Amino acid sequence: MRTPLLVLLSLTITVVTAPARAVLHITSDHGGYVEEYKAKFKKIRDSGERVVIDGICNSACTLVFGIVPMNRICVTPRASLGFHEAYYDKAFTFGIKVTSAEGTSELMSFYPNTVKDWIRRNGGLTPEMKKIRNGAELWKIVDPCPDEW
Repeated sequence: MRTPLLVLLSLTITVVTAPARAVLHITSDHGGYVEEYKAKFKKIRDSGERVVIDGICNSACTLVFGIVPMNRICVTPRASLGFHEAYYDKAFTFGIKVTSAEGTSELMSFYPNTVKDWIRRNGGLTPEMKKIRNGAELWKIVDPCPDEW
């Protein structure tokens, strides 16, 4: 009679001690260097982490949509996405943002079709930031987060 109890107890301990998947919460990310974001999001993709966008995700931050599987990304009603052309941010430009057609093309190559379609419908990438703040509009691109987030 004790064997079934021991098996049940063992299973319970296994379930309780199983590691939970980590979650990256993005709340205020204004972007940065594309290569750094590519490396960051590849690590997240490879680790199995989920991503919750719960605030601003602008510029290079939006690469998350092309690197982390879409079924592991969700957005809350507070999420905001911002897209613009890639530009050089080097000393040789003397602080002037010089757009990069090659860099912009690379950005677009990462995005899934849902993101590309939104960008095209809104005039393509330009030097000015184009933002998605509306929940319904966001949810056409990425799933809303479950209530527990």
